[in-house]
Amino acid sequence: MKKIFVFLALAVSMALITSCDDTTDTIGGSLIPDNDKLVVSTDSFDVSSKTIPAGNVIPRTSTGYLGKMTDAETNTQVTANFMTQFHVLDNYQMTVADSITSRDASKNIIADSCEIRLFYKGSYGDSLAQMKLTAYELNKPVEEGITYRSNFDPIANNYVRTNGGIAVNRSYTLTDLTEPDSVRKTSNYVKNINIKLNDQYTDKDGVVYNNFGTYLMRKYQSNPTAFRNSYHFLHEICPGFYFKITDGEGSMAKIEQAQINIYYRAKKGTSEKETFTKLVGTEEVLQLTNFSNDQAKLQDLIKETGHTYLKTPAGLFTQLTLPITDILAGHENDTINSAKIEVKRVNNNASSTYNFGIPQNVLMLPADSVETFFAKTRLNDNKTSFLASYNTTKNSYIFNNISGLISFFKQAKSPRSENWGKVVLVPVELQTTSTGSGASQKTTVNMISNQMGLSSTKLLGNTSAGNGLRITVVYSKFNNN
Repeated sequence: MKKIFVFLALAVSMALITSCDDTTDTIGGSLIPDNDKLVVSTDSFDVSSKTIPAGNVIPRTSTGYLGKMTDAETNTQVTANFMTQFHVLDNYQMTVADSITSRDASKNIIADSCEIRLFYKGSYGDSLAQMKLTAYELNKPVEEGITYRSNFDPIANNYVRTNGGIAVNRSYTLTDLTEPDSVRKTSNYVKNINIKLNDQYTDKDGVVYNNFGTYLMRKYQSNPTAFRNSYHFLHEICPGFYFKITDGEGSMAKIEQAQINIYYRAKKGTSEKETFTKLVGTEEVLQLTNFSNDQAKLQDLIKETGHTYLKTPAGLFTQLTLPITDILAGHENDTINSAKIEVKRVNNNASSTYNFGIPQNVLMLPADSVETFFAKTRLNDNKTSFLASYNTTKNSYIFNNISGLISFFKQAKSPRSENWGKVVLVPVELQTTSTGSGASQKTTVNMISNQMGLSSTKLLGNTSAGNGLRITVVYSKFNNN
């Protein structure tokens, strides 16, 4: 242990005064007696670590995910299936019936075609990877006000319509080669997955329509108010759709918006023109991603030694056991000024163009607090929960002062939890706002949520000795001798 004896700053000031005035030669000694000397000491301790399963986490993100990818570093697969509802505005209007010229032989209104487009701005993997999905119509809406986890499966929970509902198969690549370059290269083009809904459609009452768009158009004509209230629209017209990956591997889209387009012809003045109306899946309604990981492979990773893992989404966390008893031994009455721990990353040596990214932000909090922290959408308080960003220079996550955690465990009452002294590292996404500019700019964290994008990294640790995972503690006390 290193010890440093530090005089209060006032002593320095007194020394300066003494050099200027011989009559004040006793002031410093009279103001700072020996028993007011502050003793500062430091020590460092090994920290043990292990990989633990993340379990089914609570996702709070406006981004949906759709696809299947393999992590080249660990050879583990993750699949993302996407559910969305569609939002309607309270002033929604469709073309008046008398102006619609798309009609069947019986002069009934029809849609010429209908489609769902899943718009995305970002993706993982190979945009030319061959993928296949099935789009399922829901038979009831997934209700608001319930906490859904990352493994929520609309099929297993009987939300998918089975009595003649839509189940459309679609093969696709993220770069849609069925659209011409002249379309894809325009400045306002947004990448998307296009699912056609042009087959004959039978609603729950047994009424048959030439396609799903016709069903929506006729429902609007008979009850337009249901299209101006999202609750009524979801419960009476369209509960939503679930998109499930059924084949392929190598890409995953980050869905920003889902949209139903209904195409038909209508009179515009003296001429007839093709037109369309749209219904949009946005943040105002539920959008959920069902993630599934290769659990057997994850268990194999948990058993590995010499390192731990962070893996998202809903994959692996790292648990640290802080040596609280050792830290406090002989310092029961001391003040802990700081406790610093640097968690070093192990470089990824996999030679793949599509390696998963490094988690950019990591939250440290007590193992017993993980569930409630995310369920109650808490923020880090720098007392028992701490954020660290990935330090590219040091290739590590540095928690500069987690002394609050040591105090938290010190104050824990008996009987102590089996997780006493244990903290968990969780990759997180941050929502922030910035004010000011330049040197005066201030960034405030408004929301912390589980990271749901693809990320993976190894961390140094999980060995009995020489693992480089240590906590450095600075103590202080007043000298009572």
